[in-house]
Amino acid sequence: MDDTPLPASPDDFPEDRRPSKSQVKRDMHALLDLGRELIALPPAKLARLPLDEPLREAIALAQRIHSNEGRRRQVHYVGKLMRQADAQALRAQLDVWANGSREETRAMHRLEALRDRLIDSDEALTPLLERFPGLDIQSLRAQIRAARKEARDNAALPQGHEPARKHFRALFQTLKTLDFEDGTPR
Repeated sequence: MDDTPLPASPDDFPEDRRPSKSQVKRDMHALLDLGRELIALPPAKLARLPLDEPLREAIALAQRIHSNEGRRRQVHYVGKLMRQADAQALRAQLDVWANGSREETRAMHRLEALRDRLIDSDEALTPLLERFPGLDIQSLRAQIRAARKEARDNAALPQGHEPARKHFRALFQTLKTLDFEDGTPR
């Protein structure tokens, strides 16, 4: 048997493997796109992000520039500063804002459906009272009765008249205060 060592494969020396030029370019474009997303954010949301001061100032300046070429250069500068930022944390926060608002919308739709079921039928009240035994039953029933009366009065309005929504909204606000652990009313 021959004891000569085999030529080393590139996997044997991972420290020698650098990303390809194409991968570096893709990463830079991803940072540039993230910078554009940050520039498009309103100041209130931007203030809640963990950004270092030079990046925050560069984003603020980019938001104020209206000249196409000047804005393009500033966007690229923001992309360059993004190399030192924690891009993963920024992306995660943007994702939470994007998907969190969708989840909040779904929760509001579920509460609206519960409110409609309470107005339509007395059977929907029993599971709610079982889930929340400390609920003020008299107050809730009074709100439901007022919302039902409001709905009947609105049905009798001539076309073109604005329906009253006061009790309808008040019932929704009461349901919104309940603590649904998983965000799903039963």
